[in-house]
Amino acid sequence: MRGLQLPLSQTQRIRLQRALEKLQSLSCKANSDASVTVADTIPVNYEDAFLKGHGTTDLNGDLVATLCGVVERINKLVYVRALRARYKPEVGDIVVGRVVEVSQKRWRLEINFSLDAILMLSSMNMPDGIQRRRTALDELNMRCIFEENDVVCAEVRNFQHDGSLQLQARSQKYGKLEKGQLLIVDPYLVKKSKQHFHHLEQFGIDLILGRNGFIWVGEHVEARDSMVVDQANSSEQSRVPEEKNQTHTPLEMRQNICRIANAVRVLSTLGFSIDADLILETVELSSTVKIDIHDMLGSEFHVLVAEREPERRSLMGKRKR
Repeated sequence: MRGLQLPLSQTQRIRLQRALEKLQSLSCKANSDASVTVADTIPVNYEDAFLKGHGTTDLNGDLVATLCGVVERINKLVYVRALRARYKPEVGDIVVGRVVEVSQKRWRLEINFSLDAILMLSSMNMPDGIQRRRTALDELNMRCIFEENDVVCAEVRNFQHDGSLQLQARSQKYGKLEKGQLLIVDPYLVKKSKQHFHHLEQFGIDLILGRNGFIWVGEHVEARDSMVVDQANSSEQSRVPEEKNQTHTPLEMRQNICRIANAVRVLSTLGFSIDADLILETVELSSTVKIDIHDMLGSEFHVLVAEREPERRSLMGKRKR
């Protein structure tokens, strides 16, 4: 658990310390070698063959850690995953990034990687929804699709020979994100799961958990069919009022976005793994104890969330059994 930079009173500090001790005891019971520091011994079965991975080495016949992090095991491979490191992409990851440059037939995106990611024009789903060859006119109109500082959701396609990352956005669910907030957390807090796109129907919010630690909280947007787009573009008079209405976001929607975004910020500050269920439970807790949106970032709510977490993890452990 990282050091918390919160103005805690003496009572709040004691309550938080007790909650963290309970969490530590639960994690020790679940996995005795979940986290290690430099020179800690990693227990392995020497009778079975295993492979030493990143962050491990042999020392006097024992397998020890060479960095601080979490022990991961994939089949026979044992390695240590460092905390608070830059994002390490994998093919198929869902990422959220910000456009930093528009160049010839490509956009460059900042995705918390050592290099900027590349989104080619040929790998982009066109606004008209029609699968076709990209023309010179499409290249001239690239800024009509994305321009600098736009927030974009995409998928990791592959790695180039120079180590750069190539993205793709060939589906309606990918593309430009508007009317929301972009949050940046440590990438290790966002675990890989089957679903990174979440529609929170009770709030009318789209939640995208980028594997690179970029999280989007914004107003829900219905995925439009290409036939619907063609019909809408054919009527110029009906399209203009629609665009005017889209520029306005209701006050209740903005409040929902801010409340969910603050829940993500609280979980990130506490160092908890972030998923849609935990975010919703945190939002529900803030409503139950009647915490205002701006007060969610205060010390008291952080302590309340930390005190509730051991109970939640205990219940989850009982359900798994």
